[in-house]
Amino acid sequence: MFNKIIKRAQKKSAKFGFHENPGNGFQFYEVVVKHASRATTFNSDPQTASPRVPPPPPPPPDPSVIESLPPLREVAVSERPNLFLRKIQLCCYVCDFSNTFKCVYEKEIKRQTLYELFDIIQSGSFKFAEFHEDLVIMISINIFRCLPPASHENSATETVDPEDDDRYLDPSWPHLQIVYEILLRYIISPETDIKTAKRYIDHIFVLKLLDLFDSEDQREREYLKTILHRIYGKFMVHRPFIRKAINNIFYRFIFETQRHNGIAELLEILGSIINGFALPMKEEHKLFLIRALVPLHKPKSISSYHQQLSYCIVQFVEKDSRLADPVIRGLLKYWPVTNCQKEVLFLGELEEILEATQAAEFQRCMVSLFRQIGRSLNSPHFQVAERALYLWNNEHIISLVAQNRSVILPIIFEAVEKNMKSHWNQAIHGLTANVRKMLMEMDGELFEECHNQYLEKDDRDRETEERRELTWKRLEAKAAQAVVRDDMVLVN
Repeated sequence: MFNKIIKRAQKKSAKFGFHENPGNGFQFYEVVVKHASRATTFNSDPQTASPRVPPPPPPPPDPSVIESLPPLREVAVSERPNLFLRKIQLCCYVCDFSNTFKCVYEKEIKRQTLYELFDIIQSGSFKFAEFHEDLVIMISINIFRCLPPASHENSATETVDPEDDDRYLDPSWPHLQIVYEILLRYIISPETDIKTAKRYIDHIFVLKLLDLFDSEDQREREYLKTILHRIYGKFMVHRPFIRKAINNIFYRFIFETQRHNGIAELLEILGSIINGFALPMKEEHKLFLIRALVPLHKPKSISSYHQQLSYCIVQFVEKDSRLADPVIRGLLKYWPVTNCQKEVLFLGELEEILEATQAAEFQRCMVSLFRQIGRSLNSPHFQVAERALYLWNNEHIISLVAQNRSVILPIIFEAVEKNMKSHWNQAIHGLTANVRKMLMEMDGELFEECHNQYLEKDDRDRETEERRELTWKRLEAKAAQAVVRDDMVLVN
Protein backbone atom coordinates (compact mmCIF):
# COMPACT_ATOMS: atom_id res chain seq x y z
CA MET A 1 0.00 0.00 0.00
CA PHE A 2 2.81 2.35 0.91
CA ASN A 3 4.60 1.65 -2.38
CA LYS A 4 1.44 2.50 -4.37
CA ILE A 5 1.16 5.85 -2.60
CA ILE A 6 4.83 6.66 -3.36
CA LYS A 7 4.40 5.78 -7.08
CA ARG A 8 1.21 7.87 -7.38
CA ALA A 9 2.99 10.87 -5.81
CA GLN A 10 5.89 10.55 -8.25
CA LYS A 11 3.53 10.50 -11.24
CA LYS A 12 1.68 13.56 -9.97
CA SER A 13 4.89 15.51 -9.36
CA ALA A 14 6.20 14.65 -12.84
CA LYS A 15 2.98 15.92 -14.40
CA PHE A 16 2.84 19.24 -12.57
CA GLY A 17 6.53 19.68 -11.82
CA PHE A 18 8.36 23.05 -12.11
CA HIS A 19 11.86 24.24 -11.35
CA GLU A 20 12.53 27.29 -9.26
CA ASN A 21 15.64 29.36 -9.72
CA PRO A 22 16.76 30.39 -6.24
CA GLY A 23 19.19 32.95 -7.61
CA ASN A 24 16.71 35.52 -8.89
CA GLY A 25 13.49 34.49 -7.16
CA PHE A 26 11.54 33.88 -10.41
CA GLN A 27 9.74 30.65 -11.19
CA PHE A 28 10.26 29.11 -14.62
CA TYR A 29 7.77 26.38 -15.37
CA GLU A 30 8.65 23.47 -17.55
CA VAL A 31 6.37 23.95 -20.56
CA VAL A 32 4.88 20.80 -22.04
CA VAL A 33 4.22 20.66 -25.77
CA LYS A 34 0.47 20.29 -26.14
CA HIS A 35 0.57 19.24 -29.76
CA ALA A 36 -1.98 16.75 -30.97
CA SER A 37 0.62 14.60 -32.70
CA ARG A 38 3.46 14.91 -30.16
CA ALA A 39 3.84 14.47 -26.43
CA THR A 40 7.39 15.60 -25.70
CA THR A 41 8.85 18.46 -23.68
CA PHE A 42 11.04 21.23 -25.09
CA ASN A 43 14.24 19.38 -24.10
CA SER A 44 13.13 15.94 -25.39
CA ASP A 45 14.38 14.34 -28.57
CA PRO A 46 11.78 14.85 -31.32
CA GLN A 47 12.86 11.70 -33.10
CA THR A 48 11.81 9.53 -30.13
CA ALA A 49 8.23 10.76 -30.25
CA SER A 50 5.69 8.55 -31.92
CA PRO A 51 3.52 10.65 -34.28
CA ARG A 52 -0.05 9.76 -34.82
CA VAL A 53 -1.01 8.98 -38.40
CA PRO A 54 -2.77 10.80 -39.91
CA PRO A 55 -2.09 13.92 -37.77
CA PRO A 56 -5.29 15.71 -36.78
CA PRO A 57 -5.55 19.50 -37.22
CA PRO A 58 -3.98 21.46 -34.34
CA PRO A 59 -6.32 22.76 -31.66
CA PRO A 60 -6.77 26.52 -31.28
CA PRO A 61 -4.01 28.06 -29.15
CA ASP A 62 -4.57 28.87 -25.53
CA PRO A 63 -3.93 32.67 -25.31
CA SER A 64 -2.61 32.26 -21.77
CA VAL A 65 0.03 29.59 -22.55
CA ILE A 66 3.30 29.76 -24.50
CA GLU A 67 4.44 26.34 -25.70
CA SER A 68 7.93 25.37 -26.71
CA LEU A 69 7.86 23.59 -30.05
CA PRO A 70 10.61 21.58 -31.76
CA PRO A 71 12.37 23.02 -34.82
CA LEU A 72 10.62 22.36 -38.10
CA ARG A 73 13.58 20.56 -39.63
CA GLU A 74 13.63 17.96 -36.83
CA VAL A 75 10.18 16.53 -37.48
CA ALA A 76 8.82 14.32 -40.22
CA VAL A 77 7.80 16.00 -43.46
CA SER A 78 4.16 14.96 -42.95
CA GLU A 79 4.05 16.78 -39.61
CA ARG A 80 5.62 20.03 -40.77
CA PRO A 81 2.44 21.80 -41.96
CA ASN A 82 0.74 21.27 -38.58
CA LEU A 83 3.87 22.30 -36.71
CA PHE A 84 4.30 25.41 -38.85
CA LEU A 85 0.71 26.38 -38.09
CA ARG A 86 1.29 25.78 -34.37
CA LYS A 87 4.29 28.08 -34.47
CA ILE A 88 2.22 30.79 -36.13
CA GLN A 89 -0.47 30.37 -33.48
CA LEU A 90 2.11 30.49 -30.71
CA CYS A 91 3.36 33.84 -32.03
CA CYS A 92 -0.17 35.26 -31.75
CA TYR A 93 0.42 35.43 -28.00
CA VAL A 94 1.16 39.09 -27.16
CA CYS A 95 3.68 39.49 -24.35
CA ASP A 96 3.52 42.24 -21.77
CA PHE A 97 6.67 44.36 -21.96
CA SER A 98 5.57 46.91 -19.35
CA ASN A 99 7.40 44.79 -16.75
CA THR A 100 10.89 43.65 -17.74
CA PHE A 101 10.87 40.74 -15.29
CA LYS A 102 7.46 39.40 -16.24
CA CYS A 103 7.11 36.25 -18.38
CA VAL A 104 10.82 36.20 -19.26
CA TYR A 105 10.77 32.55 -20.33
CA GLU A 106 7.66 32.99 -22.48
CA LYS A 107 9.14 36.06 -24.19
CA GLU A 108 12.28 34.16 -25.08
CA ILE A 109 10.29 31.20 -26.45
CA LYS A 110 8.23 33.53 -28.64
CA ARG A 111 11.33 35.40 -29.83
CA GLN A 112 13.01 32.15 -30.87
CA THR A 113 9.85 30.99 -32.65
CA LEU A 114 9.51 34.30 -34.49
CA TYR A 115 13.10 34.08 -35.61
CA GLU A 116 12.55 30.54 -36.87
CA LEU A 117 9.51 31.69 -38.89
CA PHE A 118 11.61 34.49 -40.36
CA ASP A 119 14.38 32.04 -41.28
CA ILE A 120 11.89 29.64 -42.87
CA ILE A 121 10.26 32.34 -45.02
CA GLN A 122 13.57 33.91 -46.01
CA SER A 123 15.27 30.65 -46.96
CA GLY A 124 12.26 29.21 -48.79
CA SER A 125 12.85 25.84 -47.15
CA PHE A 126 9.13 25.36 -46.51
CA LYS A 127 6.20 26.09 -48.82
CA PHE A 128 3.81 28.27 -46.85
CA ALA A 129 1.33 28.96 -49.67
CA GLU A 130 -1.62 27.55 -47.69
CA PHE A 131 -0.85 29.64 -44.60
CA HIS A 132 -1.23 33.16 -46.02
CA GLU A 133 -4.21 34.04 -43.87
CA ASP A 134 -2.76 32.65 -40.63
CA LEU A 135 0.54 34.44 -41.22
CA VAL A 136 -1.09 37.80 -41.88
CA ILE A 137 -3.37 37.39 -38.85
CA MET A 138 -0.34 36.71 -36.64
CA ILE A 139 1.47 39.76 -38.03
CA SER A 140 -1.62 41.93 -37.54
CA ILE A 141 -2.07 40.85 -33.92
CA ASN A 142 1.52 41.81 -33.13
CA ILE A 143 1.97 45.11 -34.94
CA PHE A 144 -1.52 46.65 -34.96
CA ARG A 145 -1.83 48.07 -31.46
CA CYS A 146 -2.62 51.29 -29.64
CA LEU A 147 0.42 53.54 -29.69
CA PRO A 148 1.47 55.00 -26.32
CA PRO A 149 0.77 58.70 -25.59
CA ALA A 150 3.05 61.00 -27.54
CA SER A 151 5.84 62.73 -25.66
CA HIS A 152 4.40 66.20 -26.33
CA GLU A 153 1.31 65.20 -24.33
CA ASN A 154 3.44 64.68 -21.24
CA SER A 155 5.87 67.56 -21.74
CA ALA A 156 6.11 71.03 -23.22
CA THR A 157 7.98 69.89 -26.35
CA GLU A 158 6.14 70.05 -29.66
CA THR A 159 8.29 67.66 -31.68
CA VAL A 160 10.88 64.98 -31.04
CA ASP A 161 14.44 65.66 -32.16
CA PRO A 162 15.66 62.62 -34.14
CA GLU A 163 19.17 63.24 -32.83
CA ASP A 164 18.02 63.27 -29.21
CA ASP A 165 19.44 60.41 -27.15
CA ASP A 166 16.29 60.36 -25.00
CA ARG A 167 13.92 59.66 -27.88
CA TYR A 168 11.28 57.01 -27.34
CA LEU A 169 12.23 53.35 -27.84
CA ASP A 170 9.43 50.78 -27.85
CA PRO A 171 10.12 48.14 -25.14
CA SER A 172 8.49 45.43 -27.28
CA TRP A 173 10.95 46.03 -30.14
CA PRO A 174 12.79 42.65 -29.67
CA HIS A 175 9.59 40.98 -30.92
CA LEU A 176 8.30 43.74 -33.20
CA GLN A 177 11.48 43.89 -35.24
CA ILE A 178 11.31 40.18 -36.11
CA VAL A 179 7.59 40.47 -36.96
CA TYR A 180 8.35 43.36 -39.32
CA GLU A 181 11.13 41.30 -40.89
CA ILE A 182 8.68 38.43 -41.38
CA LEU A 183 6.17 40.78 -43.04
CA LEU A 184 8.86 42.23 -45.30
CA ARG A 185 10.12 38.78 -46.35
CA TYR A 186 6.56 37.61 -46.90
CA ILE A 187 5.84 40.52 -49.25
CA ILE A 188 9.00 40.18 -51.32
CA SER A 189 9.04 36.37 -51.33
CA PRO A 190 8.64 34.87 -54.82
CA GLU A 191 6.33 32.29 -53.24
CA THR A 192 3.83 35.00 -52.27
CA ASP A 193 1.13 34.97 -54.91
CA ILE A 194 -0.28 38.46 -55.50
CA LYS A 195 -3.81 37.29 -56.23
CA THR A 196 -3.93 35.34 -52.98
CA ALA A 197 -2.04 37.80 -50.81
CA LYS A 198 -4.13 40.82 -51.80
CA ARG A 199 -7.11 39.24 -50.06
CA TYR A 200 -5.27 39.64 -46.75
CA ILE A 201 -2.98 42.62 -47.52
CA ASP A 202 -6.10 44.64 -48.25
CA HIS A 203 -7.15 48.28 -47.82
CA ILE A 204 -7.87 47.86 -44.11
CA PHE A 205 -4.41 46.35 -43.59
CA VAL A 206 -2.80 49.25 -45.47
CA LEU A 207 -4.75 51.85 -43.47
CA LYS A 208 -3.68 50.28 -40.18
CA LEU A 209 -0.12 50.16 -41.44
CA LEU A 210 -0.28 53.89 -42.26
CA ASP A 211 -1.62 54.65 -38.78
CA LEU A 212 1.55 53.16 -37.31
CA PHE A 213 3.65 55.85 -39.02
CA ASP A 214 2.77 58.07 -36.05
CA SER A 215 4.94 55.86 -33.84
CA GLU A 216 7.63 57.75 -31.95
CA ASP A 217 10.09 54.91 -32.39
CA GLN A 218 12.17 55.82 -35.42
CA ARG A 219 13.23 52.20 -35.92
CA GLU A 220 9.61 51.19 -36.44
CA ARG A 221 8.99 54.02 -38.90
CA GLU A 222 12.00 52.92 -40.97
CA TYR A 223 10.59 49.39 -41.27
CA LEU A 224 7.14 50.76 -42.12
CA LYS A 225 8.65 52.94 -44.83
CA THR A 226 10.38 49.98 -46.47
CA ILE A 227 7.35 47.70 -46.17
CA LEU A 228 4.85 50.23 -47.54
CA HIS A 229 7.16 50.97 -50.45
CA ARG A 230 7.34 47.25 -51.25
CA ILE A 231 3.56 46.93 -51.04
CA TYR A 232 3.17 49.89 -53.40
CA GLY A 233 5.59 48.29 -55.86
CA LYS A 234 4.15 44.77 -55.77
CA PHE A 235 0.41 45.34 -55.26
CA MET A 236 -0.48 47.62 -58.17
CA VAL A 237 -4.17 47.45 -57.29
CA HIS A 238 -3.44 49.31 -54.02
CA ARG A 239 -1.50 52.21 -55.55
CA PRO A 240 -4.33 54.78 -55.94
CA PHE A 241 -5.65 53.90 -52.48
CA ILE A 242 -2.20 54.34 -50.85
CA ARG A 243 -1.72 57.75 -52.48
CA LYS A 244 -5.19 58.86 -51.35
CA ALA A 245 -4.62 57.60 -47.80
CA ILE A 246 -1.30 59.46 -47.53
CA ASN A 247 -3.05 62.53 -48.90
CA ASN A 248 -5.62 62.33 -46.09
CA ILE A 249 -2.87 62.01 -43.47
CA PHE A 250 -1.30 65.21 -44.81
CA TYR A 251 -4.66 67.01 -44.69
CA ARG A 252 -5.19 66.09 -41.04
CA PHE A 253 -1.64 67.12 -40.20
CA ILE A 254 -1.82 70.49 -41.98
CA PHE A 255 -5.31 71.65 -41.08
CA GLU A 256 -6.05 69.88 -37.78
CA THR A 257 -3.32 68.44 -35.58
CA GLN A 258 0.01 69.76 -36.96
CA ARG A 259 1.53 66.83 -35.04
CA HIS A 260 2.66 63.61 -36.71
CA ASN A 261 5.88 61.66 -36.33
CA GLY A 262 5.98 60.01 -39.76
CA ILE A 263 5.65 62.88 -42.25
CA ALA A 264 9.32 62.62 -43.29
CA GLU A 265 9.06 58.88 -43.94
CA LEU A 266 5.83 59.25 -45.92
CA LEU A 267 7.46 61.96 -48.05
CA GLU A 268 10.42 59.66 -48.69
CA ILE A 269 8.03 57.06 -50.08
CA LEU A 270 6.33 59.70 -52.21
CA GLY A 271 9.70 60.87 -53.54
CA SER A 272 10.29 57.52 -55.20
CA ILE A 273 6.64 57.32 -56.32
CA ILE A 274 6.79 60.77 -57.96
CA ASN A 275 10.01 59.78 -59.67
CA GLY A 276 8.08 57.04 -61.48
CA PHE A 277 5.18 59.21 -62.68
CA ALA A 278 4.61 58.98 -66.42
CA LEU A 279 4.28 62.02 -68.67
CA PRO A 280 2.02 63.77 -69.40
CA MET A 281 1.27 63.96 -65.69
CA LYS A 282 -2.24 63.12 -64.54
CA GLU A 283 -4.45 65.85 -63.15
CA GLU A 284 -4.75 63.84 -59.94
CA HIS A 285 -1.01 64.19 -59.33
CA LYS A 286 -1.02 67.94 -60.01
CA LEU A 287 -3.86 68.44 -57.53
CA PHE A 288 -1.93 66.43 -54.96
CA LEU A 289 1.02 68.79 -55.42
CA ILE A 290 -1.02 71.98 -55.04
CA ARG A 291 -3.44 70.83 -52.33
CA ALA A 292 -1.20 68.66 -50.14
CA LEU A 293 2.53 69.11 -50.77
CA VAL A 294 2.65 72.90 -51.09
CA PRO A 295 0.54 73.50 -47.92
CA LEU A 296 3.01 71.28 -46.03
CA HIS A 297 5.17 74.44 -45.90
CA LYS A 298 2.72 75.91 -43.40
CA PRO A 299 3.34 73.89 -40.15
CA LYS A 300 6.02 75.24 -37.85
CA SER A 301 7.58 71.76 -37.52
CA ILE A 302 8.64 71.83 -41.19
CA SER A 303 12.33 71.52 -40.28
CA SER A 304 11.78 67.85 -39.35
CA TYR A 305 10.69 66.92 -42.90
CA HIS A 306 11.75 69.82 -45.14
CA GLN A 307 14.51 67.91 -46.93
CA GLN A 308 12.09 65.20 -48.09
CA LEU A 309 9.41 67.78 -48.96
CA SER A 310 11.82 69.83 -51.04
CA TYR A 311 12.89 66.72 -52.94
CA CYS A 312 9.26 65.90 -53.82
CA ILE A 313 8.53 69.47 -54.95
CA VAL A 314 11.62 69.63 -57.15
CA GLN A 315 10.73 66.23 -58.67
CA PHE A 316 7.40 67.64 -59.82
CA VAL A 317 8.98 70.75 -61.35
CA GLU A 318 11.67 68.72 -63.12
CA LYS A 319 9.04 66.44 -64.64
CA ASP A 320 6.76 69.30 -65.74
CA SER A 321 8.33 72.78 -65.83
CA ARG A 322 4.89 74.36 -66.13
CA LEU A 323 4.33 73.57 -62.46
CA ALA A 324 7.07 75.99 -61.41
CA ASP A 325 4.75 79.01 -61.40
CA PRO A 326 2.04 77.57 -59.07
CA VAL A 327 4.72 76.06 -56.82
CA ILE A 328 6.61 79.36 -56.42
CA ARG A 329 3.37 81.26 -55.81
CA GLY A 330 2.40 78.67 -53.20
CA LEU A 331 5.81 79.03 -51.56
CA LEU A 332 5.36 82.81 -51.38
CA LYS A 333 1.89 82.32 -49.88
CA TYR A 334 3.34 80.42 -46.92
CA TRP A 335 6.52 82.47 -46.65
CA PRO A 336 7.47 82.89 -42.96
CA VAL A 337 7.31 86.36 -41.45
CA THR A 338 9.04 85.97 -38.08
CA ASN A 339 10.66 82.50 -38.22
CA CYS A 340 14.15 83.13 -39.57
CA GLN A 341 15.33 79.52 -39.57
CA LYS A 342 12.27 78.54 -41.59
CA GLU A 343 12.97 81.38 -44.03
CA VAL A 344 16.49 80.04 -44.59
CA LEU A 345 14.95 76.67 -45.52
CA PHE A 346 12.55 78.37 -47.93
CA LEU A 347 15.38 80.21 -49.67
CA GLY A 348 17.34 76.99 -50.11
CA GLU A 349 14.31 75.24 -51.59
CA LEU A 350 13.60 78.22 -53.82
CA GLU A 351 17.06 77.95 -55.35
CA GLU A 352 16.49 74.28 -56.22
CA ILE A 353 13.11 75.09 -57.78
CA LEU A 354 14.54 77.97 -59.85
CA GLU A 355 17.25 75.67 -61.18
CA ALA A 356 14.49 73.55 -62.78
CA THR A 357 12.42 76.56 -63.93
CA GLN A 358 12.26 77.65 -67.54
CA ALA A 359 12.12 81.28 -68.72
CA ALA A 360 8.39 81.27 -69.60
CA GLU A 361 7.31 80.11 -66.12
CA PHE A 362 9.85 82.39 -64.46
CA GLN A 363 8.36 85.47 -66.13
CA ARG A 364 4.91 84.74 -64.69
CA CYS A 365 6.03 84.96 -61.07
CA MET A 366 9.24 87.02 -61.12
CA VAL A 367 7.72 90.29 -59.86
CA SER A 368 6.25 88.92 -56.65
CA LEU A 369 9.24 86.59 -56.25
CA PHE A 370 11.90 89.31 -56.32
CA ARG A 371 9.88 91.57 -54.08
CA GLN A 372 10.16 88.83 -51.47
CA ILE A 373 13.85 88.25 -52.22
CA GLY A 374 14.39 92.00 -51.72
CA ARG A 375 12.76 91.80 -48.26
CA SER A 376 14.96 88.82 -47.42
CA LEU A 377 18.04 90.77 -48.51
CA ASN A 378 17.20 93.47 -45.96
CA SER A 379 16.51 91.00 -43.14
CA PRO A 380 18.27 91.98 -39.89
CA HIS A 381 18.98 88.26 -39.36
CA PHE A 382 22.31 87.83 -41.13
CA GLN A 383 21.70 84.16 -42.06
CA VAL A 384 18.54 85.07 -43.99
CA ALA A 385 20.26 87.95 -45.80
CA GLU A 386 23.29 85.76 -46.51
CA ARG A 387 21.18 82.91 -47.94
CA ALA A 388 19.28 85.36 -50.16
CA LEU A 389 22.56 86.80 -51.47
CA TYR A 390 23.85 83.29 -52.24
CA LEU A 391 21.10 82.99 -54.86
CA TRP A 392 23.24 85.22 -57.06
CA ASN A 393 25.97 82.58 -57.17
CA ASN A 394 23.72 80.28 -59.19
CA GLU A 395 24.45 80.59 -62.91
CA HIS A 396 20.95 79.53 -64.01
CA ILE A 397 19.32 82.14 -61.76
CA ILE A 398 21.73 84.79 -63.04
CA SER A 399 20.81 83.93 -66.63
CA LEU A 400 17.09 84.25 -65.82
CA VAL A 401 17.72 87.61 -64.14
CA ALA A 402 19.81 88.82 -67.10
CA GLN A 403 17.03 87.93 -69.55
CA ASN A 404 14.50 89.92 -67.50
CA ARG A 405 16.78 92.60 -66.02
CA SER A 406 14.56 95.48 -67.13
CA VAL A 407 11.87 94.23 -64.72
CA ILE A 408 13.97 92.70 -61.93
CA LEU A 409 16.68 95.33 -61.50
CA PRO A 410 14.31 98.19 -60.51
CA ILE A 411 12.65 95.87 -57.98
CA ILE A 412 15.85 94.65 -56.35
CA PHE A 413 17.98 97.79 -56.62
CA GLU A 414 16.60 99.57 -53.55
CA ALA A 415 17.17 96.53 -51.31
CA VAL A 416 20.78 96.31 -52.50
CA GLU A 417 21.43 100.00 -51.79
CA LYS A 418 19.85 99.77 -48.34
CA ASN A 419 22.15 96.88 -47.45
CA MET A 420 25.18 98.86 -48.62
CA LYS A 421 24.11 101.82 -46.54
CA SER A 422 22.75 100.46 -43.30
CA HIS A 423 23.14 96.70 -42.73
CA TRP A 424 24.97 95.95 -39.49
CA ASN A 425 26.84 92.79 -40.61
CA GLN A 426 30.14 93.28 -42.45
CA ALA A 427 29.91 89.95 -44.26
CA ILE A 428 26.57 91.02 -45.71
CA HIS A 429 28.21 94.27 -46.87
CA GLY A 430 30.81 92.29 -48.82
CA LEU A 431 28.28 89.94 -50.43
CA THR A 432 25.99 92.84 -51.32
CA ALA A 433 28.90 94.69 -52.94
CA ASN A 434 29.53 91.66 -55.16
CA VAL A 435 25.86 91.52 -56.21
CA ARG A 436 25.86 95.27 -56.88
CA LYS A 437 28.93 94.94 -59.08
CA MET A 438 27.30 92.03 -60.94
CA LEU A 439 24.17 94.10 -61.66
CA MET A 440 26.29 97.01 -62.85
CA GLU A 441 28.20 94.78 -65.29
CA MET A 442 24.96 93.20 -66.47
CA ASP A 443 23.52 96.48 -67.80
CA GLY A 444 25.39 99.71 -66.99
CA GLU A 445 22.81 102.07 -68.45
CA LEU A 446 19.90 100.43 -66.66
CA PHE A 447 21.91 100.38 -63.44
CA GLU A 448 22.61 104.12 -63.73
CA GLU A 449 18.96 104.82 -64.43
CA CYS A 450 17.89 102.80 -61.39
CA HIS A 451 20.50 104.59 -59.33
CA ASN A 452 19.16 108.00 -60.34
CA GLN A 453 15.61 106.90 -59.59
CA TYR A 454 16.74 105.64 -56.21
CA LEU A 455 18.42 108.99 -55.41
CA GLU A 456 15.28 110.89 -56.45
CA LYS A 457 13.13 108.63 -54.31
CA ASP A 458 15.55 109.00 -51.43
CA ASP A 459 15.33 112.81 -51.74
CA ARG A 460 11.53 112.64 -51.77
CA ASP A 461 11.51 110.40 -48.75
CA ARG A 462 13.86 112.77 -46.94
CA GLU A 463 11.66 115.77 -47.73
CA THR A 464 8.58 113.84 -46.56
CA GLU A 465 10.35 112.96 -43.32
CA GLU A 466 11.38 116.59 -42.77
CA ARG A 467 7.81 117.77 -43.28
CA ARG A 468 6.57 115.12 -40.88
CA GLU A 469 9.07 116.22 -38.22
CA LEU A 470 8.14 119.89 -38.77
CA THR A 471 4.45 119.07 -38.32
CA TRP A 472 5.16 117.29 -35.06
CA LYS A 473 7.20 120.22 -33.79
CA ARG A 474 4.30 122.59 -34.51
CA LEU A 475 1.91 120.31 -32.67
CA GLU A 476 4.29 120.15 -29.68
CA ALA A 477 4.56 123.93 -29.63
CA LYS A 478 0.80 124.41 -29.64
CA ALA A 479 0.44 121.84 -26.88
CA ALA A 480 3.03 123.66 -24.77
CA GLN A 481 1.18 127.00 -25.21
CA ALA A 482 -2.07 125.35 -24.17
CA VAL A 483 -0.52 124.08 -20.93
CA VAL A 484 0.75 127.58 -20.03
CA ARG A 485 -2.73 129.11 -20.21
CA ASP A 486 -4.32 128.59 -16.86
CA ASP A 487 -7.69 129.98 -17.87
CA MET A 488 -8.03 127.85 -20.98
CA VAL A 489 -11.51 126.46 -21.50
CA LEU A 490 -12.15 123.39 -23.59
CA VAL A 491 -15.32 123.56 -25.60
CA ASN A 492 -16.79 120.30 -26.89
